Amino acid sequence: MNMDDVARNGLVLLGCGKMGSAMLQGWLASGLPPGSVWVIDPKPSEWLKSTGVTINADLPASPAIVLIAVKPQMMGDALPTIAAMGNGATLFISVAAGTPISALEQTLGAQSPIIRAMPNTPAAVARGISAIIGNVHAGAGHLDLAEELLSAVGQVVRLESEDQMDAVTGVSGSGPAYVFHMIECLAKAGEAEGLAPDLAMQLAKATVAGAGALAEAAEESPAQLRANVTSPNGTTQAGLEVLMDETTGLSPLMRRTVAAAAARSRELRDG
Repeated sequence: MNMDDVARNGLVLLGCGKMGSAMLQGWLASGLPPGSVWVIDPKPSEWLKSTGVTINADLPASPAIVLIAVKPQMMGDALPTIAAMGNGATLFISVAAGTPISALEQTLGAQSPIIRAMPNTPAAVARGISAIIGNVHAGAGHLDLAEELLSAVGQVVRLESEDQMDAVTGVSGSGPAYVFHMIECLAKAGEAEGLAPDLAMQLAKATVAGAGALAEAAEESPAQLRANVTSPNGTTQAGLEVLMDETTGLSPLMRRTVAAAAARSRELRDG
């Protein structure tokens, strides 16, 4: 199965909120014909209406792909609308957080090829990263196609087991919120040193965004990049001595943060 099959047999997008819209925008920009896309969404946006895709109409019987992008609490209502497509050639890809493959198999059929994906919110600006894992019926071609589709909104990594999804949730799924809070804290610290709030926030946003872009683009490791800006007995070293304290610094705090998010992910998964 490839993108030509998708264009020929159709793609169903179940849910078109921020994540669904970001993906659809990427697919259309890369040449997927609007006429091959069906969207089911109770409150279609004006942008969605302008794309030329088919909205809230009868679905094809056997589309190439159904991408499930509804919120977890809506899954119970949404899945029955596509259950008849199960146990066939249709590939199901779910980006719904916290819904395990086993739960999808119960509704869609145990013979269905199913891939679970965990994207994150920077997908909205095509800077996301998604982790994918498939069930036993999702072959190499299915995984390649899922990776191609999700690449429209950023990077894609493949997991070895579904259990790793809890750790992924703790790092990249929830991680953007940690970084947003770091921006808040950095700006507040600037205010405390005498900067105007707007200036402090501008400096904090640009610094975090710029450092992230440099870390991604540079050949050096983040540890080396840190060393590059740390002069002996300079200002950066003074700050890092606080931040890198083994007891009270960022490392143990981040370890507890990710562990708490991953533990909550396991609780939600296990009911």
